[in-house]
This record gives sequence, structure tokens and C-alpha cells, in this order.
Amino acid sequence: MKILIIGHTVEDHIVFHGEEQEIKPGGIFYSASGFHFLKDAEDEIYLCTSIQKDNYELFSFVYDEFKHDYFSYVEKIPKIHLNVFEKKERHERYENITDKLTVPFEALSKFDGIFINMITGFDINVKDLQRIRKNYKGPIYIDIHSLARGIDNNYRRDFRKIPEVDKWITSVDILQANEHEIFTLSEKKTEKEIAEELLSLGAKIILVTKGDRGASSYTLKNNELFSKTIPAIEVETKNKVGCGDVFGAAFFSSYIKDKNMEKAFTIANIAGGCIASYSEIKKMKDLKNDVLSRFS
Repeated sequence: MKILIIGHTVEDHIVFHGEEQEIKPGGIFYSASGFHFLKDAEDEIYLCTSIQKDNYELFSFVYDEFKHDYFSYVEKIPKIHLNVFEKKERHERYENITDKLTVPFEALSKFDGIFINMITGFDINVKDLQRIRKNYKGPIYIDIHSLARGIDNNYRRDFRKIPEVDKWITSVDILQANEHEIFTLSEKKTEKEIAEELLSLGAKIILVTKGDRGASSYTLKNNELFSKTIPAIEVETKNKVGCGDVFGAAFFSSYIKDKNMEKAFTIANIAGGCIASYSEIKKMKDLKNDVLSRFS
């Protein structure tokens, strides 16, 4: 299995209860970690991202494991100030918005799947995605992430309706959003109605993550909507960052191998829960064993 991951690397400044707690690697780092620590020996994972030389050590724990074929170097990567709350969606404020990534269009045919996580919302633009779709016939996965957020003059990121949404949806096979982001994709009023509309545009699978309430999936079979919701696994929550990113990595890495959606959905849900239980990033090296021990 060969997978290309596309997304911005960012530096997270986590703020909890009004006080900055820690500076951590963020952005596509979590997706890349999920793929890396869940992969089989024969798998090849490539990462298209941008990095900053003088803070590379923050990411080296995982990025040293990747070939840097599609890495680009920038003066400053984005910094995201994340205000994390117990019972509501986090607030985000950005510094250092960077240029979009350089997609290796000439190399796309060698991959079995392309995984795009819109970490900043500016990782690629819709024309890039349409060009990827035109030149690539394999499965394309997108986590809409910060594509769902606009940006104001103070670099605060609040939810907005996604511009040209139809062009984004018609260019992907699998779409992931959280329970708040999903409502930026349509004027429809319910999650079910939105999923049905997105599937009618050509997406094949819609995944909606819901934190400690689990996740839902939607597909069409013979023009009939099928949905499934599974509860989150029971863990002691020690972390609220990166869970959805690893959920997506776990789903795609499993699904691409045998197209077993139910299995991939279960594994993704377990993986997201495991990340929530990790008190430090280096615990991610245990991810595969932790997931397999809970999967039956």
C-alpha cells in the first residue's frame, strides 16, 4: 500500500481554562503519526507538507521516519492558538498563514490512495483538488477541518459556509467532518439531510466524528441512505487534540486495503479514542497494539 498524505504542519499552542499549557506539534503531524504507527511493514507512506528548519525538532519524532521527497521548507509555519473547552467546540486563532502546498501532480499515479487534511484550510485550493481528481483515478479522502472556518482581520477562525462546496465534494470519494463542520457544507438543517446531499453529489462515504459521543457514517446503496452510529470507546480522556486526525488516518489505512467499511469504521473509532487517552505524544508508538487489543 502506498499513500500520499497532504496537509500543513503547524505548531499548536494549547490553551485550557484560559492558560497556555504547552507547545506541541500539530496539524498534519497527527495524521502522519496515525498512518505511520498503524502501517504494516510493506506499506509506504509519503507526506506532502511544509516545515520550518529551526523548529523541526518538535516534529522529528515522526517526520524522521518519512522520506522528505515532498517536504518544502518555509521561513515560518503556522502557529495555532487553540482554546480547548470541556463541552463546546474549540476556538482557534492563527499566526503565520503560509502559502498552499506544492502537490506532486506528476507522481500521483504511483499511490493507492490520497489523503488530504485541510489543516489550515489553505493547504490546497479547489483547483488543485480538481486537478488531482482529473489526473488520479484512485480513492481520495478529505477531512474538511479548517476549510470550514473563515478568517477575520485578527486571524480568528470561525465557522462559515464553504465557498464552491460542490466543486470540493465532486472531487472526493470519502469526506470527514466533525459534528460542527458538517453544517458548513450545506444549507440543509440536519446531519442526515446534509449527508444525503453530499452523497448525491458523488461522494461515496461521509464520516462525522462526535468526540465522546462516537461517530456516524453515511453511504448510499441503491439510492437509499444507510447510516450507522457507534459510541466512543470508554477511556480516561487526557487529550483533546488530534483525535479526529488519527480517526481519519485509521479509517483510510484500513479501508484502502480491503474496502471493508464496517471494519475501517470500527478501527477508526478505536484509534480516535486511544489518542484521547494518551497523556503524551510519544505514547502514539503504542497505537497499533492498543487498537488491535480492542478490535474484535
